[in-house]
Amino acid sequence: MKSAIIALCFIACASAAVVDQAATVLRSTYEQNPEGSYQFAYETDNGISGSAQGQLKAVSKDEAAVVVSGSNSYKSPEGQVIELSYVADENGYQPQGAHLPTPPAPVPIPDYIARAIAYIAAHPYSEKKN
Repeated sequence: MKSAIIALCFIACASAAVVDQAATVLRSTYEQNPEGSYQFAYETDNGISGSAQGQLKAVSKDEAAVVVSGSNSYKSPEGQVIELSYVADENGYQPQGAHLPTPPAPVPIPDYIARAIAYIAAHPYSEKKN
């Protein structure tokens, strides 16, 4: 299973490269330990690089998860270096990078809505029986 995930990571990184440009692998390492942890790193001559490390984590008595942290970087067609770091664990995939969009600031609740909510909370609805 872990080998399949790693193979998919390599395929995704390779497909992200510019199609008309051949790249030579300068460095590629992979190490898998018997206790369930692994690490890998790669670097190409056109500026693509990445690394990750993962380990088995007991989530509960009967459940385990692989926790992975890593990073990737490449040069965009515009010449900007794009760097991405991530953690993937039982809480999902959590990427971080300066190029990723950020959510807008929350809009404050208008005063008249806040007063209405406070009134409703202080005066709960009750049915009157005739």
